[in-house]
Amino acid sequence: MPTTHIGAEKGDFAKVVLMPGDPLRAKWIAETFLKEPRLVTSIRGILGYTGLTENGKRVSVMASGMGMPSIGIYAHELFSYYGVEAIIRVGTAGGYQPDLHLKDLVIAEGVSTNSNWMAGHGLDGGTYSAIADFSLLEEAVSSARSQHIPFHVGNVLASDTFYEADPETWKKWAKLGILAVEMESYALYEIAVEYHKRALTLLSISDSFLSPEVLTAEERQTSLKDMIKVALGAAEKFA
Repeated sequence: MPTTHIGAEKGDFAKVVLMPGDPLRAKWIAETFLKEPRLVTSIRGILGYTGLTENGKRVSVMASGMGMPSIGIYAHELFSYYGVEAIIRVGTAGGYQPDLHLKDLVIAEGVSTNSNWMAGHGLDGGTYSAIADFSLLEEAVSSARSQHIPFHVGNVLASDTFYEADPETWKKWAKLGILAVEMESYALYEIAVEYHKRALTLLSISDSFLSPEVLTAEERQTSLKDMIKVALGAAEKFA
């Protein structure tokens, strides 16, 4: 039977789930890249689909919503109840470094955070370093190289705040080599480790803290094809 937040039955999800934040982006990915996509959940407007890749591999796509609390709910239920073995987040991010340009692909090897996420997951002291599953990371790099898609690999920031009280805070993270900022991946990586599963984040740069250029909402939703191609190439190895 369905879980509290996902209206699907056991077996409706594939072993690998691609997870954008935006439900409409999940719909676009399913309808653009999967054959015979089937809607398996739509509770609260969070759309999830399962279909086949061009190579006949069964893959699912489901939105996460915004922020760590939201992705934390869906990752928990997918891993613990639906038998999902790997989640690949496919999202957008704001660039912190001068060599990152709009639509550039970032593969998140590690995730830093300004969140107190770990306090709710049994760690009262110390700092947990959230890192990607190496096998997924390795396959994503291989997928990008085989398709001649340029990429950057490194540390990103998962932030609890979109509008900072101090607009200069990002410079401190950039000085530490943080490539870009988003809002979900720290929680995803931690939950994957908790359940002995795999997780990886791929990000397309949608705006830059060093440039006024920015992708429109429509461009964010539909123009990130290279990232999805890389994600599917990696996903097929674990499907």
